[in-house]
Amino acid sequence: MNTLLEVKNIRHAYGEQVVVNNLSLTLKKGEIGCLLGPSGCGKTTVLRCIAGFEPISAGEILLNGEAVSHSGFCLPPEQRHIGMVFQDYALFPHLTVVANVGFGLHRMQKRERASRVAELLQTVGLADAAAKYPHELSGGQQQRVALARALAPRPDLLLLDEPFSNLDVSLREHLSLEVRDILKNQNATAILVTHDQDEAFAMADEIGVMHRGEIQQWDSAYNLYHRPANRFVANFVGRGVFLPGKILDSRHVEIELGTLAGELPHRCAPDCPLCRAGNPVDVLIRPDDIVHDDDSPLRAAVVHKAFRGADILYTLRLPGGGAALSLVPSHHNHAIGEEIGIRLDAAHVVAFSQSAA
Repeated sequence: MNTLLEVKNIRHAYGEQVVVNNLSLTLKKGEIGCLLGPSGCGKTTVLRCIAGFEPISAGEILLNGEAVSHSGFCLPPEQRHIGMVFQDYALFPHLTVVANVGFGLHRMQKRERASRVAELLQTVGLADAAAKYPHELSGGQQQRVALARALAPRPDLLLLDEPFSNLDVSLREHLSLEVRDILKNQNATAILVTHDQDEAFAMADEIGVMHRGEIQQWDSAYNLYHRPANRFVANFVGRGVFLPGKILDSRHVEIELGTLAGELPHRCAPDCPLCRAGNPVDVLIRPDDIVHDDDSPLRAAVVHKAFRGADILYTLRLPGGGAALSLVPSHHNHAIGEEIGIRLDAAHVVAFSQSAA
């Protein structure tokens, strides 16, 4: 699989304020990447740098092996063969769906243009809405029109800036899966920017968690959740709590709930000067690491509960006074203050030196 996009150690600043710092990522043809992070972390600025809307003061951006941005040079956006789907969709209100999708295809022959538009409307499920205007469509339909319009010229790269933020929460996950299928059907290469990890997990092959203008970890959703590179990623992705623990050896950590077995992170293994055997660490425990078990001798008190349909997220007070989360099937409906049996069932050890807090 050939590399389509290379972002090498780029830097972008507004005056003295550094917004993007020494950021790198690589995306192969046909892959969907995502920049995930809180508001103000610089993810949209990275997208604008890739698109050519913002210059970079250091580093380099390459598309298909050709430099499109470096210090002192910025190829104009219209020459980059990049498509973009904006947060507000930016559809033309006076044009029909067909005209919106075909807007960027004026260089094509009429028959070729009509064929491409028809193909995309079929792909996004809007063939029956071809003659409608944007105001006659739902938000989800408008989003799909914007996507079809961006895909129509067959761009090398598609950029999506918070494309689902104007939609109802219940629609976002469904539509993000739908959009992924459309992109894969078209063999499109894309980068999504979002603050919503559910969208990122549903859509992307690779995800970069951003903080203060830097990518903290570029990885699969599974590894971000189960093997976070640092505390910021551990706290930002998913839910969980840190419990104090003690390193026993290179594969075992002891916490209040029992002994965890598995490979310790490099910086917390006994050969790390900060994390030798016997040293204290903080261990990340996810809600799915604690299982409800009526027969377990280990008990915890329910201090809060959040009903989620199929599951209930319980906040528990452990015997030692610490707190933990547990995701339990909702037919186990326990009252606040009730003590329930729990046991540890964690397949990974995620630990950080207490000095890294």
